Amino acid sequence: MIYICIPTYNEGPTIGVLLWRIRRVFQDYSREYEIVVYDDGSTDGTRETLEPYADVIPLTILRGDHQQGFGFAIDKLTREVSRRTRYARRDAMIVMQADFTDQPEHIPELVKRFEGGADIVAAKQEMTEAPAPVRRLRRFADWIQRTGFPKTEGADLFTSYRLYRISVLRELLKAIGDKPVVTSNGWAANVELLLKARRFARRVETVDLAPRYDVRTRETRVRPVADALSLFRFTRKARMLASPAGGAA
Repeated sequence: MIYICIPTYNEGPTIGVLLWRIRRVFQDYSREYEIVVYDDGSTDGTRETLEPYADVIPLTILRGDHQQGFGFAIDKLTREVSRRTRYARRDAMIVMQADFTDQPEHIPELVKRFEGGADIVAAKQEMTEAPAPVRRLRRFADWIQRTGFPKTEGADLFTSYRLYRISVLRELLKAIGDKPVVTSNGWAANVELLLKARRFARRVETVDLAPRYDVRTRETRVRPVADALSLFRFTRKARMLASPAGGAA
């Protein structure tokens, strides 16, 4: 089973089309799948858009009463798929964005690496045609990585598009107990999950998958200065998690 996990907040204009595109991918790609969406207290009709799709595609909708952030959504999704899976070694979780930045047509490439033995598969995404705020944040982040952020395979600060073998996530959950899977938010939450999960992974692979900002229908939510400060504050924790004695917590 491939669980496609999508955190959403006010993605009403795109989430329905995205679900349909995922369905089309799996019509041509013979693999059992389920989509799990966490709606983080949307106020724009995202919930109403999602509901009819549950009747025609394998879809589970998790909901929060109010917005609690990307990291909270990742925690809920990780725990949900780890609870649901019947074959943790054979099943995987893919995390992707709801705004068309991550292309559903790239899912088979991630799964191919997984079926070849990788426990974590991370997209490496070049920002050649990104919006100006994203390019500005990339410049800040490049400086942060040069000045102390740990060099970690698959740790592209600007992608959430990753696949995790669920047995790896279960080992992580066993290690942290009732603690949150991630305590960071935004871009830092993506890297925190990777750094924690990779301790239980035998093999991590990266694959070049270009993001598509040109097909997104809304403005970017990137705040270059605030997001860069958040990543900078995460640097110390990232070094600890990447160290041999860092642990999963």
